[in-house]
Amino acid sequence: MKTTRRQFLHSSGALLVYFVLPAAGVITGEIVAAQRTGRGGNDALDTWIRVEAGGKVRISVGKVELGQGIGTALAQIAAEELDVEMARIQMATVDTAHSPDESYTFSSISIMHSGSAIRTAAAEAKRILLDLAAASLNVSSQLLTVEDGHILNAGRATGLDYWILLEGRNFNAAVPDEGQTKSPQHYRIVGQSVPRLDIPGKVFGEAAFLVDLRLPGMVHARVVRPPAHRARLLSIDTKIASSMQGVLKVVRDGSFLAVVAERERQADLAADQLRQSARWQLPRDLPDSDQLRRWLKSTKSELYPVFERHSELAGKVVKTVTGSFNRAFQAHASISPSAAVALKTEEGLTIWSHGQGMYPLRGAIAQVVGLDQSLVHCIYMEAAGCYGHNGADDAACDAAAIAMQYPGRPIRLQWSRADEFGWEPYGSAMAIDIKAGLNSAGHIVDWQCDLWSCPHTTRPAGANGAGNLIQAQHRENPIAPPPARSIPQPAGGGDRNSVPLYDFANIKVNKHLVTEMPLRVSAMRGLGAYANIFAIESFMDELAVHSASDPFEYRIAQLSDPRAIAVLNKLRDVSAWSQRPPGGDGNGWGIGFARFKNLTAYVGVLMQLRIEQTNGTIALQKAFAVIDAGLIVNPDGTRAQIEGGIIQSASWTLKERVQFTQSEIQTRNWASYPILGFAEVPDIHIEIINRPDQPPLGLGEAAQGPTAAAIGNAVFHATGRRLRDLPLQQEKVTLSR
Repeated sequence: MKTTRRQFLHSSGALLVYFVLPAAGVITGEIVAAQRTGRGGNDALDTWIRVEAGGKVRISVGKVELGQGIGTALAQIAAEELDVEMARIQMATVDTAHSPDESYTFSSISIMHSGSAIRTAAAEAKRILLDLAAASLNVSSQLLTVEDGHILNAGRATGLDYWILLEGRNFNAAVPDEGQTKSPQHYRIVGQSVPRLDIPGKVFGEAAFLVDLRLPGMVHARVVRPPAHRARLLSIDTKIASSMQGVLKVVRDGSFLAVVAERERQADLAADQLRQSARWQLPRDLPDSDQLRRWLKSTKSELYPVFERHSELAGKVVKTVTGSFNRAFQAHASISPSAAVALKTEEGLTIWSHGQGMYPLRGAIAQVVGLDQSLVHCIYMEAAGCYGHNGADDAACDAAAIAMQYPGRPIRLQWSRADEFGWEPYGSAMAIDIKAGLNSAGHIVDWQCDLWSCPHTTRPAGANGAGNLIQAQHRENPIAPPPARSIPQPAGGGDRNSVPLYDFANIKVNKHLVTEMPLRVSAMRGLGAYANIFAIESFMDELAVHSASDPFEYRIAQLSDPRAIAVLNKLRDVSAWSQRPPGGDGNGWGIGFARFKNLTAYVGVLMQLRIEQTNGTIALQKAFAVIDAGLIVNPDGTRAQIEGGIIQSASWTLKERVQFTQSEIQTRNWASYPILGFAEVPDIHIEIINRPDQPPLGLGEAAQGPTAAAIGNAVFHATGRRLRDLPLQQEKVTLSR
């Protein structure tokens, strides 16, 4: 079956034509540089907003819906500024054919940046439409108001609305640097718990996910991965697999091995046959998974000073306390393994992917397959969220490479669970050493921290990052991965949140970037903030004990940020801290606090737990969280993000660890990578400090670090023993007794 790309686009949805602008600028680590009021250089109003037929308004953004609810929140912002009901808003999927280029969806900046862009663009669109109405009615635009897109003059209907005024035309205008946006006191939609736009389709089994995509003539592919990282294919007999029922093609390019078949089961059987007949060269170069701290501190690394401050008025150090903290490699563990669909035709290459950045992915894949970027078209479709760099980009590249070998029919490439666990990039292991000097009052006057970590981003960010893709490394003519790089502050990578928010007179923080990466590593939710906040807040609790101080009072006494103090005071009140048990009897209360990246949302978490005396099992009971994220767009969405962050962090903190031998990954399924079960989730109570007069702050990654610290501190309160290694597994609690 030979079909053009245009025919497939028509079969999979409406073909939309939008004004397209050049790429958004330079990526510096996890932050998109050259942002201007959140637009990233996408200045044409028609890039963001279209008044569509049928009384609809289509909003295009460059940020993808990963299950975090940003599509709903951004729709609320647009509806608010345009004065239309939510039912009129249609959120377009991210598509390199028409969407603004906002690089990746990462770093908790979607509402901060895209929200700012949508707010300004919508306000400008409304101004233009009111000016058109005023000219038509021969009145001042100041006399006109809008109700659900209908124009009113002194409160009376005029017979005009947005759709009559624009008549299918473009705005043909630029988004100003500053628009006449609404005052928060007039908000009707922003600040309300509007139901999620994406939930009904998922609940009722509609084709909501990439794995639901079915295109005419679609065939199925499987990749046969090596048994270990950096293994090389020595030989393969493809005759049996090639002759199996339904098999259309066996693809080999160096150590990249794949099969294409008419049906999924046929592809699985052929892949198993290839796996049995393949001979691989296996290296034995992985570190001891039980000695990661020793490996991190002894292997090759580059020193990056992170922060330093000195004061002559600090006072004398009368006591020095040290602490060392560690984190294992951890997996994204997406519920659904990665997948992609790709189609090569004479017109070019189209890829449907659940990666977090369609424009960077387009550039990387174009480099790998040898096509001009203009001939590569990437379309986002949602899959199970991962909040970081999992296997999605690699699956897209796999599908694209196979499609180039088997053009004319769409290739559906599905990873297995073993593929996902074995080949996704992990969150890096970390080692953190802290030394604090206390004055006679027990306050910290000197703070020194050194941390060791692999990089926290190896995303295939355009052509220069193509070597980070597995297929690019395994093919006959491999593309070398780019050298390890440090993400600079203020965001940071391994050093994210390594600088305490507290007012220490003397402070010095150094990062040791481990440049030899035996395992694939990249961005995982929060990057280094999870481990750094765990270390800082565990140590703050320890220092409070040394100073015979209340953990809340000890923190507040060394803070000057009024919003941080307000969060801690609120947390103390809502959790009934004054009723805390004495501890040491297996019942523990612990707190953790941070401002994510020291720039975005403030979150304080208190965890109540119990330690089972017989086996050391940690049973979480109640969690209290207080959040200050500035203006809250959707309270229910905010609570969902914090609840999800607490649950995910609890799972990381109590259970999750990638295990491996010298030659291969052992963590390949849920049995070898347990996660928190439903019955283990604590009751969660969330309080929001809404500040409508303040800009919205990113909150998607803000709860993970405080939750880990709260659990660790609660374990100490329950047992009198400090656990410093993540995860805090049951046997560690037992051994510490």
